[in-house]
Amino acid sequence: MSLSQASFEFVRAALRQRSGHNLEDDKAYLVETRLLAVARRHKFKSVENLVLHLRSRTNEKLMAEVVEAMAIGETFFFRDGRPFEVLRQTVLPELIEKRSAMRCLNIWSAACSSGQEPYSIAILCRSFFPVLAGWNVRLLASDLSSAMLDRARRGVYTEMEIARGLSPELLNAYGKKQDNGWQINDDIRRTVEFRHINLNEPWPELPLMDLVLLRNVLIYFDVPTKQQILERLRRVLQPDGYLLLGGAETTHNLDERFLPVSFDGASFFQLRRHQAM
Repeated sequence: MSLSQASFEFVRAALRQRSGHNLEDDKAYLVETRLLAVARRHKFKSVENLVLHLRSRTNEKLMAEVVEAMAIGETFFFRDGRPFEVLRQTVLPELIEKRSAMRCLNIWSAACSSGQEPYSIAILCRSFFPVLAGWNVRLLASDLSSAMLDRARRGVYTEMEIARGLSPELLNAYGKKQDNGWQINDDIRRTVEFRHINLNEPWPELPLMDLVLLRNVLIYFDVPTKQQILERLRRVLQPDGYLLLGGAETTHNLDERFLPVSFDGASFFQLRRHQAM
């Protein structure tokens, strides 16, 4: 049974209300694709039957599963390459020099999905910045999906997921082979703190961040939600800290208090000095 327009509109409204994600008119196929596993897990004959059930009665747990399934994004180790080169060559050395007196560094992967991004940052710090071994480095990773956070904490990935970005050298240094793939080593996994944070709802109290990664997330929100998220980011970003967005994302015409920083092939932003907070 194909998804009716009424059921599509119901899912779209629920997704917008609960996560801020803005589902376009032609994305009914995406609803069917992403909710099929949820429907099967709960013994519904189709995605349409699943949505009809939710339309007819309140089931908060099931609705949360639906929203999480729809909000899952793609990720892989050292995604797109260039931003991590900029982090290694320029951004992290600059931040380390500026924080050398306090020996403290706060980094937030704000939509971490299954964990490849924060683990990439942890591996980058361990491989290229041994000085940080004596520092208080807080690497926070958050996501809307509790299921993705559970998977990220385990740090277990298939051969295909590993092959997408993690070199054999880094894999041998920071991973261990398992029957069902590879697991990131315990000492790397312990460096990442995973938390459930819905960017569209009030945020918990956070420390001032030196670096925030919010890559390929804003593209899913409407303009008011994007502006709200950027306003909140201004409050948790150090005056000289960095915000990293996806390659196709910008703060232009959304929040002019962010200033793009020129790194070829990477979308970094900083707060304008006279409006830092």
